[in-house]
Amino acid sequence: MELTVSQLAQKLKAELIGPGDCVIRSVGPVSSADRSVLTFMTSDKHLSALKKSNAGAVIVAGRVDGVTMPQLVVKNVNAALIEAQKIFAPKLTPPAVGIHPSAVISQNAIVGRNVSIGPCVVIDNGVEIGDETVIASGCKIGENSKVGSTCRLDSNVVIYHNCTIGNNVIIQANCTIGSTGFGYAFIEGAHQLIPHNGVVVIEDFVEIGANCCVDRAKFGETRIGAGTKIDNLVQIAHNDIIGKCCLIAGQSGMGGSVKLGDGVVIAGSVGIIDNIEIGDGAVVGARSLVIKDIGPGKQVMGFPAIERQEALRDWATRNRLPKLIEQVRELNTRVDKIEASKDD
Repeated sequence: MELTVSQLAQKLKAELIGPGDCVIRSVGPVSSADRSVLTFMTSDKHLSALKKSNAGAVIVAGRVDGVTMPQLVVKNVNAALIEAQKIFAPKLTPPAVGIHPSAVISQNAIVGRNVSIGPCVVIDNGVEIGDETVIASGCKIGENSKVGSTCRLDSNVVIYHNCTIGNNVIIQANCTIGSTGFGYAFIEGAHQLIPHNGVVVIEDFVEIGANCCVDRAKFGETRIGAGTKIDNLVQIAHNDIIGKCCLIAGQSGMGGSVKLGDGVVIAGSVGIIDNIEIGDGAVVGARSLVIKDIGPGKQVMGFPAIERQEALRDWATRNRLPKLIEQVRELNTRVDKIEASKDD
């Protein structure tokens, strides 16, 4: 794909400042961009790098002085960047509509219109697949599960029995939905698995990254609310209830019966113990351990997690400890000298 800067300005509904004849072939970061690359600036901290950049054009939220390249001024840089990325995305062969000959599909499964089912897919009894859904190679969908319309299941996704996947859901490669949760009881000298007879419900417009696990409930349901986005390598345990429009970053994991409100943000490598409730709009910082409930709108961080300002004060204090220890040693030395002189 090649477009002039003028053509891009029209597609992005941007105000063009500067010449529009430069040809753009891709989107890239400020530091490595050349004349064929469209770049962007979301913060003034990148202004110095932008002034040194060789990019063919830049997406900005307002006119930037001291920049010689053409500027595409938009209301929302991130929204324009998403559109630009779509324009210059690699043109891959779309999945073929239909069922691959190697797929194994139960005779009583219901498959909607314009569905794509790839090689070596297995679909069990009672499964329902909505219209225009894509199921890539190697996927397995267990008995009585339902997958909505316009979904995409990438290669080797496993959906166990009695799970419900809404519409417009994306589940990336190697995810497992509806596996048995980690619930055991110590009986007669051995750990015995507690049966998990509940279900998993994934609502509309949820996106789940690669290699994630969502465990089924012991009883009732594990639920992921509409619009929630989950990064790679995330563990959702049995009976967890995730609210709408949450963000959960990679390598985070939560114990059983955790409840997240709407709009909660969980940063990377966060651990949440069992039976925790986190209120609407709360934010948990990276590498935190949550061991008690968090109220709506709170920002916490740390190990264990405490309110952000308190955690930052603790961090600053710990950083001063080596200097304070050295000062105490010097004071002890002075006191020893004074005491020695008194004895003399």
